[in-house]
This record gives sequence, structure tokens and C-alpha cells, in this order.
Amino acid sequence: MINLRKSNIEKLPKNTFDVLIVGAGINGAVSAAALAAKGVKVALIDKGDFAGFTSSNSSNLAWGGIKYLESHEYALVNKLCKSRNHLMRSYPSTVKEIRFFTSIQNGFRFPPFFVFLGTILYWIMGRFVTKMPRYLTPNKIKQLESVINTDNLAGGFEYSDCYLYDNDARFVFNFVRSSMSYGCIAANYVGLMRSKRESGVWVSHAKDQISGEEIVIRSNVLINAAGPFVDQINQTNLQPTEHHHVFSKGIHLIVNKITESNKVLTFFANDGRLFFIIPMGPKTCIGTTDTQVATPHTRVTDEDREFILSNVNSLLALRKPLTTKDIIAERCGVRPLAIKGESGEADWVQLSRKHAIDTNEADRYLSIFGGKLTDCLNVGNEVAQRVKDFGVELPYADYRWYGEPDDSVKREFYHRAKLMELDKLTPASSSEPLTQRFWRRYGRNAINLIEMIRENPKMGELLIENSEYLRVEIEHAADREMVTKLEDFLRRRSKISQVVRQRDILADPGLREACVILFGDEADAKLQEYIDSLDTTDPHENNAITPVVI
Repeated sequence: MINLRKSNIEKLPKNTFDVLIVGAGINGAVSAAALAAKGVKVALIDKGDFAGFTSSNSSNLAWGGIKYLESHEYALVNKLCKSRNHLMRSYPSTVKEIRFFTSIQNGFRFPPFFVFLGTILYWIMGRFVTKMPRYLTPNKIKQLESVINTDNLAGGFEYSDCYLYDNDARFVFNFVRSSMSYGCIAANYVGLMRSKRESGVWVSHAKDQISGEEIVIRSNVLINAAGPFVDQINQTNLQPTEHHHVFSKGIHLIVNKITESNKVLTFFANDGRLFFIIPMGPKTCIGTTDTQVATPHTRVTDEDREFILSNVNSLLALRKPLTTKDIIAERCGVRPLAIKGESGEADWVQLSRKHAIDTNEADRYLSIFGGKLTDCLNVGNEVAQRVKDFGVELPYADYRWYGEPDDSVKREFYHRAKLMELDKLTPASSSEPLTQRFWRRYGRNAINLIEMIRENPKMGELLIENSEYLRVEIEHAADREMVTKLEDFLRRRSKISQVVRQRDILADPGLREACVILFGDEADAKLQEYIDSLDTTDPHENNAITPVVI
């Protein structure tokens, strides 16, 4: 089997690329996909894994920014609603409409009917694409969602937005995978050390974080898409910019399903911030916080957990209050918020997630600030236009670089899946038929997966209990998805570590076999590396962790 990462790293110093993109979060991923599909010679590197930071710690929502109505950013909301609608049309299997069920407590800063009128405006700005909002009395709320505590409710409403059905990191990685299909040379765990303009060409010195080898990459254009680390790289490269970042930390707790509702239950927490209870198949995701921090490197604190748990316990009428023992997994990341100047407060009302792109035309240098999943297609198109303005030819400038495969490919896949009765292999723990999941995760490559199962029925086995991932998917990840560390697969190519307790993953005998598929002779070392990286003192790990014997 060819090691895709090793092969790509060997190619990085052998060419002068049109564009080098630093950072493979959502901004870097869509930039690479857009440019590569339009015929530009692109390299993409990230010092960690693809989507390894902010882009794997979102709320999994693709929404039009309803909260920005309060700060009167109507142009932004209008743009985000258009982006959301376009994303939903382009990825109908992944970006789906979902109802938001919002409750307003007595004493809130606005009466519930006034806030409801805002949802009507939001629906209009969304071009009536989603279902119409409706106003709800406390009695109606109790009737429809008995899990909500209505003791102190003034009223509420229901409206629609969108969410990512599966996994934000998976969504981002599919753009990276798409860019590689169009010829992009991408590599994870390759960190930029410094870049310098020499004779009209950017000479970038990078380091392979696995081997320690230094790599020199030449490019005509340099794009800084490093998310929370954009400012740091600009300082290293001596690039002044109009915009800078401030950071807002957000966390989510994942627990076993606490309501049968397939809606996002939305509240305003005791400090006035938005608070979500988001369905996640057989699990529930609860959050988020919004706390200004000085550094991109953060972790969940006891205060964060207390904030989430105390709010959910007061807002819901649960049979048994949630405690840290109920936490299966946690998500923690920073939102990089774009501001002009070098200081600012990350106020959840005043600062939005809108993106900004600063350019240095003389140096052919571009920096991307802020951004969110909802607006990602616009970012890709804007970056392509900026690169064209630098004088780089886009041979296929009008090529549509995003979206699910066309209907003929989809029909072919579903026909083959039906003929071999693929859905009969759906794991009992799965929240959806296998056919739907394959198509959403792998697109046209899903046809190859079912052929592998047809040729070898063993490929249809579930290796890790309750994971929803079959052997064939792990084989596919090993071959095409540049899994470099075990965490890459468990946390980002899949969401196993987000829905299965850490101790259960480590105790499952199938984990060792998965490592053999992913890493071959390095299986034991990679498994031990993963075990060593874990924080086994987390308070929600209430039982001792017993790893599988290696």
C-alpha cells in the first residue's frame, strides 16, 4: 500500500507551486478545493491534522446567524442566510434543515413575542426556504416538549435553521480529499517555520512533525489560513494586516440522549448567552460557552462543566440531574473573531463570525480571518478571485468545485446498494441506514466501498462496538484519508471518540485490529502513542481505564 502522506511530502520540495496554503481548517480546505479544481497548482500543509483545531469543535450548526439581528448586522444575516441556503442545496445529504425550539424565561431582556417577530424577519431574509416559525405559549411548550421546565417560562417559538448531520471535521476533510483529487499536494503534521520572499517566489521552510525533517516549499502565492494562528504566522513572516484575532472559547458536553426530540432545544443561559441542546443520533450535545481567552490553546475547566450542567439541569425537567459522571466526551475550541486593530472584547453580541481577507498584492500574500462553516463556499470563491487578481491563471475559472456528485452517480450507488441489500449490514447502534451514511460520508467513493464488501463479506463487519464504522471504512481511511495518528481516525475522520466512552474504546479488542489496518507494522506504537496522549484523570471518566493489551 502506498503511503499517501509520505508520497505527498516527497513531492512538496520538488515543485514550485502556484499557491501554498498554510492551515487545513475550513478556510484552508475550501481554498485548496476551489483553487485545485480551477486548475491551480496547490500545496496544502497543516502543523496538526486536517480540521484538527477550531474546525473540529463547532456546534455542528450551519445557521444564518439569527443572533446577529440583535446587533443590527442585517447585511451579514442576509449574506449568511443565502450561504446557508446554498450550502443546503449543494450538500442535501449533509446539511439538513432542523427545527430550533426556543424557550424564553421570565425577566429576559426582551418579551418572547418581540423575539418571535425577529424569527419572522429571519425567515423572510432566508427567502422562505425553511418552514415558517410559530409562536408558542408555555402550555404549548410543555405539551410539545415535556422535558422542558416551564415553571419560569414566559413563552417561546419554533423556527428552522440547518445542521451538519454527521461531523464537522469530516465535512472539512472532504474538501481536503476533494482538493487532492484535483491534484493538490496536501500533508498533515507539516508545520510552517518561516517564509521569505526571494526573487519573486515565496520560499517556505516547514517541518515534518513526525520525522523532524525540514522541507523547503516554493510558491508564487502564500495563503495564511491558519485559523487561530494567523496572527502568529504573520508576525513570523513580517506581514502587517488590517485585521487581527481575538478568541472566544466554546465547549460542548456529550451525554447519552436526554430527550426523544429531534429538534435543537434553544435557551438563553443564566448569563444571557445562547445555549443549545443538540440531537446527535443516540447522544445529545450540550453547549456552548462563550468566554474570551488570550490564547488558542484551551481546555475544559471545572467552571465550564458546572456552567453547562447547572443550566441544563435548571432548564430541563429531567428525571435525574446530569452530573460529570454522565459526560461521555467533551468538545473544546476557540472561535477566532476578526477585528480591526489589535485589541477587542469577544462580546457574543457585538462580535460576529464574519470573515475578512487581507491581501498584500506586492508580495502576493493573503490572510484569512474569522469565518464559519456556513459561509465556507463564499470563502473558497473569494480566495480564488483574489489569487486570480494576483495574476495567477485559473485555467478552469468557472468550474463548480463543490457539492455532492450528480444524480446519475447517486442513482447508481443506491441501485447497487439495493441489489446487495446493504442496509441489512447497518449496525444495531446506528441512528440511520447504512446506505445513507455511506453516501453522505464518501460520495462517489461509496460505490467502491460496497464493491469491496461484495468481494469480501468480512468487510461489512463492525470492528469497534457502538462505533457505527465497518471494517471497509477503516480500510478506506487507511488507503485514502492520510490517517497519521490514531486520534485522526477516532476523532476526525470518524466521531467514534465523541460517542463512545474513552475507556470502552480502549477496552474493545477491535481497536487493536483497527490499528493494524490503519498502521500496519506500526500498530502497537501508534496505539501506545494514543494511550499516552490521553488525559485519564478527566472527572467524567468515573471508572478506571483498562486499555487493550498490546
